[in-house]
Amino acid sequence: MRRIVVPLLLVGLFQNAAFSAAPAKSRYRAPVRKKYVKPPPPVDPTEGDNVDGDDLTVRRAAVAALGTTRGSVVVVDPTNGRVLTMVNQRLGLKSGFTPCSTIKLVTSLAALTEHVVERDTTIRLSRYASFDLTTAIAHSNNPYFATLGNRLGFERVTHYARMLGLGEKAGLDIAGEQPGTVPPEAPRYGGVGMMTSFGTGFLMTPLELAALLSSIANGGTLYYLQYPRTEADAERFTPRVKRNLELAPTGIADIRVGMRGAVDFGTARRAGYDATEPILGKTGTCTDSNSSSHMGWFGSFNDVGKHQLVVVVMLAAINKSVSGPVAAGVAGAIYRNLSEQRYFAMDSRIKARSDLPEILSTSPCCGR
Repeated sequence: MRRIVVPLLLVGLFQNAAFSAAPAKSRYRAPVRKKYVKPPPPVDPTEGDNVDGDDLTVRRAAVAALGTTRGSVVVVDPTNGRVLTMVNQRLGLKSGFTPCSTIKLVTSLAALTEHVVERDTTIRLSRYASFDLTTAIAHSNNPYFATLGNRLGFERVTHYARMLGLGEKAGLDIAGEQPGTVPPEAPRYGGVGMMTSFGTGFLMTPLELAALLSSIANGGTLYYLQYPRTEADAERFTPRVKRNLELAPTGIADIRVGMRGAVDFGTARRAGYDATEPILGKTGTCTDSNSSSHMGWFGSFNDVGKHQLVVVVMLAAINKSVSGPVAAGVAGAIYRNLSEQRYFAMDSRIKARSDLPEILSTSPCCGR
């Protein structure tokens, strides 16, 4: 039998020819269809609200800014504790939601008072990341505040939380108000650091945050919040002090710098509107541990001479359409609306007037 020797070069040619003769695989890929996520239905956050006794100028601005988003807005006069309006009173008076990063205000005041940190103390968190208190508040840095919490410990954290009004009713005889909760022990996962950076274990109401922000705005006086329900009640309003806060002498001034930074260059940039009427605030974004709602918080106050306001916005949604920055945008719209009416430039003894339409509710017209 004759042996046929085929040169390797010819074998390669035969293989290439066979490969080229085979049908080419199609490179067409069917487009990936994204799952349609139905947006949440619009809601009327004003349904059931009682507006008797409200400052109607503030009420209109808050209703217009919140729109049809599920949430609550509380506006307070920090100089006396009067609630000027509360949009979505049923939600605002409930037993509370996870405070998310707004708890960092409590952590900051506790750490400053206990000399765990000073305002200009730099904490190195990694090879490339270092923060002081101002930048940590402005950018809401979680590892920084977890570090402070671990240094403080559970007992000191909860002590200052209670001093600042968490876990108790913020209002004085406000019908339907329920208190929030201070955790009885540190979370099993993450410990105290999770409490002081994410608010894990706490439940906070918009009223509690409004009272806390009022004490920061006015320099350390925690007022009982009072909500007049008639014009006569508003005329007879008398402030009631709950307690004067025992904090570091410069503690409030120190955290105000970071809160101003949050609006100027940090997580709350959507709130800023005018450097001559600055806003100070703190955002919060997380998932509520009880309802599994996505939360967006913004607690704030403006730094002007007359008609100073505390504005707390709390948003809750079934999807991730809300966040702290979104809540900051709502608050910014409220301040901007009132500023355009010269609300902050007027003497506090003169009732503000407005040529805006009488928008006190987003309910469909026209019930009789």
